[in-house]
Amino acid sequence: MSSLGAAIALALLATLGYAALCALSPYGACRRCGGFGFKIRQNRRGRIVRGRECRRCRGYGQRIRIGRHVYNAATRLHREGTR
Repeated sequence: MSSLGAAIALALLATLGYAALCALSPYGACRRCGGFGFKIRQNRRGRIVRGRECRRCRGYGQRIRIGRHVYNAATRLHREGTR
């Protein structure tokens, strides 16, 4: 198998794996708050307390994956374009 064929097979495998991940788990942890939904901070005594809720995920701790967002946009476009 040539190196070009191996590269194509590897790219296809990665694409299908990501598509399966988006289908099975459309939401991932928020990268800003780490999935907590809020910022962890310390008070003046050094104790860890809950901070404000994350603005990026609005306190849910989860964000929709990019692949799932693209899939939702494509299906919405198809649904609105056909009767």
